[in-house]
Amino acid sequence: MAAGPRVSVNLSSQALSLDSQPRSQLLPEPKDKDSSASPSFSIVLETENLAQADLAGLFRSLTSLEAQSPSPAQANEVLLVDGGDAPADVLAQLCDRYPWLQIYSVPPSLEYYGAKMWGARATTGEIVVYYDSDCIYQPHWLGSILASFTTSPQIQSEMDPQLQPEIQVVAGETCTQGVGIYETAMAIAYIFPQYSGQTSLQPSTRYFLNNVAFRRDFLLAHPIPTDLPLYRGNCVIHAQNLVDSGYTIWRQPLAQATHALPNGVRHFFWRFLLIGYDYYWQQRLLQRRQPEGSSPQAAVNHAVDHAVNNNQECGTPTGSLGGKLAIFRDRLRKLIASDWRHALFLPLAIPILVTAALLIYVGYAITARKQSYLIELCDKWAVEI
Repeated sequence: MAAGPRVSVNLSSQALSLDSQPRSQLLPEPKDKDSSASPSFSIVLETENLAQADLAGLFRSLTSLEAQSPSPAQANEVLLVDGGDAPADVLAQLCDRYPWLQIYSVPPSLEYYGAKMWGARATTGEIVVYYDSDCIYQPHWLGSILASFTTSPQIQSEMDPQLQPEIQVVAGETCTQGVGIYETAMAIAYIFPQYSGQTSLQPSTRYFLNNVAFRRDFLLAHPIPTDLPLYRGNCVIHAQNLVDSGYTIWRQPLAQATHALPNGVRHFFWRFLLIGYDYYWQQRLLQRRQPEGSSPQAAVNHAVDHAVNNNQECGTPTGSLGGKLAIFRDRLRKLIASDWRHALFLPLAIPILVTAALLIYVGYAITARKQSYLIELCDKWAVEI
């Protein structure tokens, strides 16, 4: 799998059209709905992440899905959207081990976000739950996300003065795995924050696509933009679009997952370079939203400060120093609170932290000068990230 999306950098591009039908076997008809029961649901994952995931890790991930309550066997469908990234023998093993899994073939040109949206189009459940093969999910994850959609409007009204008839989007919380020198460094430097420690639904301004659920009709009416000049981070733009349109993204702290770390030196090197690449483009996109008459740097600083205040950790390397330090302090505090051993590993993790930060800045600087250079290089070398 090539690491970067083969897309135009035209910021006015529209989302990928979902009108055409991918090649696949016919999917089952929607199950009958009991109005007194929880909403029906479908689960979507894709094979792009399988390119860098070890087979044992993949089976651990699917085993964590199998252990959920409700069971994935109760879903209308569990779709593994395959664009040709997974070897045929691996797909055969998966279907043999997990009979509730359906392989859904799509054109190989689709990247991560495009595959996710094609999967949503193919589902029949009222709720589309997004899952990634490089994450491990806590046993109560699926039940917590689905139960959030049945929260009464009265409870929503107490949390949000602007009453909304239904919850449309529920995001879980994802953090990194493990304790050790490398694990401590990644818990601070990588894109996922620590668990909040909260226990009830909270309004948010972001989600991660490895741990989120949408009402299907709402998602198809407000699709994730797929034709953007980002490697990852389309969901940041999508979340901002929803918030700007007056919708609330609800965060369910009990829906917890852990994400795999960059696997090996090559993966680490390119992943953090591309974080810098994405930060550059996120800055460009955020600047297009700034109020009339404000300066570009003011818009960036506002975005970073807004992110910190909302437990959202997107932004740019050139954003406010105060915002970055606040993020660092918050992560470090929660990290040590979760496991005191991180404090012991922190001094040894500093060289890795510095290297990761330098790679982000280098990726940002390269992209500021040659906007598509890193993505083109990833495609040329067929870098798998």
